[in-house]
Amino acid sequence: MGDEAAFARDAGTALYYERRAPEYDEWYLGSGRFAERDRPGWDAEVGDVVRLVQRLEPARTLDVACGSGFLTRHLRGRLVGLDRSPAMATMTLSRLSGGSALVGDALALPFPDGAFERLVTGHFYGHLPPDERATFLAEARRIARELVVVDSALRPGVPSEEWQDRVLNDGSRHRVYKRYLDADQLAGELRGEVLVAGTWFVAVRAPLGEAS
Repeated sequence: MGDEAAFARDAGTALYYERRAPEYDEWYLGSGRFAERDRPGWDAEVGDVVRLVQRLEPARTLDVACGSGFLTRHLRGRLVGLDRSPAMATMTLSRLSGGSALVGDALALPFPDGAFERLVTGHFYGHLPPDERATFLAEARRIARELVVVDSALRPGVPSEEWQDRVLNDGSRHRVYKRYLDADQLAGELRGEVLVAGTWFVAVRAPLGEAS
């Protein structure tokens, strides 16, 4: 299934996130369609992830697939957010007291080699099928020396990968490819260290070496 999937290159997925932008934070905040979901410990783990982002040392940082800027705004240092969705990039920019947010392609990052010290990505890596994953990691190595990935945890009763049918507040339905990640397996995949291993969230930091 994963080999045939597309996410970063898929036009339908791009449309979904553009339309989802005004309601994206409802997922984090447990409001709207998410208010009735049974997610024990969710709010505490969101807080853990926010604090993790806040504790990262200040650095020249690119947040790829920054979304609404929910996490981006807590990063320290010289910040650039990048998202394929113009609506998401606009939301991120509105939340930053400094820095910038751009519309761009995560698989062909519009920056020179070694432009950043750190690349952060939240809830993007776990959507990528193998070919897009390899391209993204090659781009990350090209422009940064460190990678921090925040994503959704694999938990009992949830497939490790699947196609999901998602419904927006306007009733429109969209199909999205998704992986759920075990923290130790992700650390092994990225050759990094586990920062968060929760019920709902995982986070891993990995050195990328000198950008070439």
